[in-house]
Amino acid sequence: MTQPIGIPLSAWTSCKPPSHAALTGRFSKLVPTKLEHAADLFAAFSEDRDHSNWTYLAYGPFEDIDAFTTWLRAACTETDPLFHTIIDGISKRPVGLASYARIQSATGVIEVGHLHYSPRLQRTPAATEAMFLMMKRVFDELGYRRYEWKCDALNAPSRRAAERLGFQFEGIFRKATIYKGRNRDTAWYSIIDQEWPSLRTAFEMWLAPDNFDSKGTQQRCLESFR
Repeated sequence: MTQPIGIPLSAWTSCKPPSHAALTGRFSKLVPTKLEHAADLFAAFSEDRDHSNWTYLAYGPFEDIDAFTTWLRAACTETDPLFHTIIDGISKRPVGLASYARIQSATGVIEVGHLHYSPRLQRTPAATEAMFLMMKRVFDELGYRRYEWKCDALNAPSRRAAERLGFQFEGIFRKATIYKGRNRDTAWYSIIDQEWPSLRTAFEMWLAPDNFDSKGTQQRCLESFR
């Protein structure tokens, strides 16, 4: 009896790992994370007064700038995860972090992770654009097949964000890990290359100048363009 097998990929060649070249948009810019960003990032993150933004990260909060700088120094030297600092297009100040992680160039799979948006970045056009720019590099520039988003299954804001950005829910990995002394069930999401063209068009339409009024308020939500 013939056994079912996957689609042959005889023409497949491995992808290059992502470079650390800057990604520039209208509202934001992503640059390699450097120690010189520490003071601005710590100040922006400190506006989260109850430290709730650190709840679902495996590290933090940090008690002072020295502790944060020590952590950031290690993060700056990594190639996986590959950290980027998100620069606000108006203030030109660092307001968040994002990274490429679990980079599997041979099979064309890569993850976005270590997302930490300060209150200055949350719910802004720059926040969405930063994710769009990272997706464009993955699919358009590097030709990856699959882009992953994972988060604690209890992290409702992260799960809503993944769905808004067009990631498809794939399931829960129960008891996936332990962090900060507690269990984590992990929710998995992904975008695959066949889905990207229509998502890219939606992002481009949402980010267009005519979708924002003079105060920077969106006229239509991102989901409405899909």
